[in-house]
Amino acid sequence: MKKVSVIILGAGNRGSAYSTHMSQMPEQYEIVGVADPDPARVERMRSACHIPAENCFSSWEDILSRPKMADVCVISMVDNIHYYPALKAIDLGYNLLLEKPVAQTAQECADIAIAAKKKGVSVLVCHVLRYTPFFNAVKKVIMDGTIGDIMSVIHVEAVGNVHQSHSYVRGNWHNEAESTPMLLAKSCHDIDILQWLLDKPCKRVQSFGSLRHFTKENAPEGAPVRCADGGCPAAEICPYNCMKLYYDDKNNAWFRRASTRNIAKGELPTDEEVLEALRTTDYGLCVYQANNDVVDHQVVNMEFEGGVTVSFSMNCFNKGGRFIRMFGTKGELIADMSNSTIRVYTFADKQYRDVPVTRAEESILGGHGGGDLGIVKELYEYLSGCYTGYRAADIETSVKNHLICFAAEKSRHNGTVESVDAYMEAYGIKNEY
Repeated sequence: MKKVSVIILGAGNRGSAYSTHMSQMPEQYEIVGVADPDPARVERMRSACHIPAENCFSSWEDILSRPKMADVCVISMVDNIHYYPALKAIDLGYNLLLEKPVAQTAQECADIAIAAKKKGVSVLVCHVLRYTPFFNAVKKVIMDGTIGDIMSVIHVEAVGNVHQSHSYVRGNWHNEAESTPMLLAKSCHDIDILQWLLDKPCKRVQSFGSLRHFTKENAPEGAPVRCADGGCPAAEICPYNCMKLYYDDKNNAWFRRASTRNIAKGELPTDEEVLEALRTTDYGLCVYQANNDVVDHQVVNMEFEGGVTVSFSMNCFNKGGRFIRMFGTKGELIADMSNSTIRVYTFADKQYRDVPVTRAEESILGGHGGGDLGIVKELYEYLSGCYTGYRAADIETSVKNHLICFAAEKSRHNGTVESVDAYMEAYGIKNEY
């Protein structure tokens, strides 16, 4: 296949990650355009990827107002700026690499899937966990039939207390109206993985969850609205003191850049820049007095075709990581993403055996456990027209799995058990895979 040309909309953390991997594959990819409102981010990507200056833009509207200039459009902007550029790029005939979540609402997700099918373009959604060595090892155990037919699953996404404070209390995903519900913003990865592992449609869903800890009621008495204002009685013991997290820790380049909104810059922000950010942006707010409303813990109970039951738990009161336990007719699987082995117990011989897996970092600082590179490699194969893999999350599959999340949110708010078939049909989507 010929070299694939790419334009990138959004040169922040996610866009930079994909562009870096693509730049390291010069025989497969050529990045020919970029759009981002931050001039520093645009310049950083222009220089690193050797993009012509005339193909650098300050907005997605500008770059998509031009005739189609590449094979693929990467959409890696914040959640609430996916819908319109995705529809415009599809209309222009671009294939898409679309960051998750697909869009903010169920209707918008369905619209994108329907538009892509009508236009005949390929859209691959960035469900990067499918490409991690960890979940590939789990998938292969299932595909090999080692533990038989899956009857039940327990899956946990441990978000991590500091990750929660950074991204979902102070950060871009702290407010449902401005981004998406927590289940979509963080855990659509996990709902997608569960459906992918089981390879069956979800039929019913029920969910419970709320925001309990990061609220004004739990603020230490006398705590200022901003940590940088000083005088907090809990400053020395609070794990979320932004002065300690972002200012005092000089070696945490990721946090310092994130707090000053200059992730794409090569240099480390100065103390003065960090302090100014903590005095003026949400990253400086006391976590108990921020304008956040997303849940800090949630459970989702699902029934898949054939009566397979799944319990998924997402909460932030932990160090972080992912854990899964799968119960089959011939044995069980026990796996922790932070370990280098997966434990499998088989009934026939009453023995445990360890399945080796390449360990990769799964944290706020990591590349999704190796998944970022994996999806960039597979995108090239996916666009070849003769794809034979099983990991790609095409837009139709991804949107169906997104709609499971939206149905779960409906259940959480209304105290109901939702039929996934009926929920999808309301948006013109059939619950078939």
